[in-house]
Amino acid sequence: MNSQELWQRYQDWLYYHPGLELYLDISRMRFPESLLSTLEPKFTKAFADMRALEGGAIANPDENRMVGHYWLRNPDLAPAEQKKEIIETLEAMESFIQKVHQGTIKPPGADKFTDILSVGIGGSALGPQFIAEALSPDFPPLNIHFIDNTDPQGIDRVLNRLKNRLPSTLVIVTSKSGGTPETRNGMLEVAEFYKQLGLDFPSHAVAITMAGSQMDQLQKEQGWLASFPMFDWVGGRTSVMSAVGLLGAGLIGVDIRELIAGAKEMDIATRIEDIKKNPAALLTLAWYYSGDGKGSKDMVILPYKDSLLLFSRYLQQLVMESLGKEKDLDGNTVYQGIAVYGNKGSTDQHAYVQQLREGVPNFFATFIEVLEDRNGKSIEVESQATSGDFLSGFLLGTRQALYENNRDSVTITIPKVDARRVGALIALYERAVSFYASLVNINAYHQPGVEAGKKAAASVLELQRNILKALKNSPAPLSIPDLAAKAGATEEVETVYKIVRHLAANNRGVSLTGDLATPGSLMVSYQ
Repeated sequence: MNSQELWQRYQDWLYYHPGLELYLDISRMRFPESLLSTLEPKFTKAFADMRALEGGAIANPDENRMVGHYWLRNPDLAPAEQKKEIIETLEAMESFIQKVHQGTIKPPGADKFTDILSVGIGGSALGPQFIAEALSPDFPPLNIHFIDNTDPQGIDRVLNRLKNRLPSTLVIVTSKSGGTPETRNGMLEVAEFYKQLGLDFPSHAVAITMAGSQMDQLQKEQGWLASFPMFDWVGGRTSVMSAVGLLGAGLIGVDIRELIAGAKEMDIATRIEDIKKNPAALLTLAWYYSGDGKGSKDMVILPYKDSLLLFSRYLQQLVMESLGKEKDLDGNTVYQGIAVYGNKGSTDQHAYVQQLREGVPNFFATFIEVLEDRNGKSIEVESQATSGDFLSGFLLGTRQALYENNRDSVTITIPKVDARRVGALIALYERAVSFYASLVNINAYHQPGVEAGKKAAASVLELQRNILKALKNSPAPLSIPDLAAKAGATEEVETVYKIVRHLAANNRGVSLTGDLATPGSLMVSYQ
């Protein structure tokens, strides 16, 4: 296309939301105009599926669950019981946040809480981390820190850096079941660290969990400071507008009502059953076109704002856990999914944009543009050019350079990064994920692959217990194959070797003798 044709295409396909001042531009995706009519029947079904979802239909038949994250920002849509839960939880959180800020709720050994230590995994960490990075004020009422893995060295790093402030640190432990190993491990490690310092962990601890869960029972037995509910009908990757994301956000000074309001406003916009007037439908159309409805191209998220650095990580879970499915709703093997990665502009100019421009054309880019450079006036770093002008120039230049070399892109533009617009971005992608899943006939709300991984990990740990038992009962050192046989794992010799290697490296009483470069020659003993 020549420049005039491109300008016209931009105008024809530009979406603008006046209330949010949000633009969505899919004009640099090279789909033909005819795609709209081709996908019309699929979108008709997607709109119907969405109406049913928001009406309380069972969206996850594997667990007989409704999916109600949309109700979190508009309780009037929810059934009566859920509406009551949402309203009461939000009010209880706001009261708790206010009392912490005022010092009415405080730790035993300090006038006020100064820090938050958030312990969680997956959606219980990624959402809060994204919100904190994007929206935390420069001087928050409390500083927030995260333990989001079961890596001992990572846990030690966080705790050691916080050590002198732990007496004034509020610990938020987030786990739906209370039995998620990574979160449970983090909680136990933190509690032990508090104990070693002579601090009372329960008087610093807050639970976010389902009523009746293992963690709910534990916090009641130990007398934790507070507990807020997770809802059975909200999945981890869509839980950021629940206590999971809102409690920490409110404590660090984010306007959580504005976050909810932005999501609600976008929800209204994405219910419009007209593809060209619905931003989530347009986004879905772009994804479908780029990957031929099979996810054959990756989604590269390029936010040109430091505060949006973690948006790509947040979207990795939302998109990939929702859409990465082996089977469709009819039981056919389809291997669906869209891979997501990203960094930020203009850092990307000096990182992987070279490959995006000239390497394997296996992606489409999504630029996130923020119009406001900063709160205040900027100096000119060159004649009639500010630092923000350079950032904008890099975005526009990269977009054009990619297009000229047949690499497609979407551009989302917002006026500023604030709670309302971040809420809107989250809601936009949540709805697009739902629409896309409907278009390709998969269930966006279950995750059998995640559950399979958890079961596999549990079996490895059970095997480790059997290995230790076999070693303790053996009077003489054992070869790896002999140890595997005694542990009842003759088909898992390699796994047995890797388990004992890890145990030996961590002084767990296991010794390896022999040539380390030849695992089959090693002898294993227990001391």
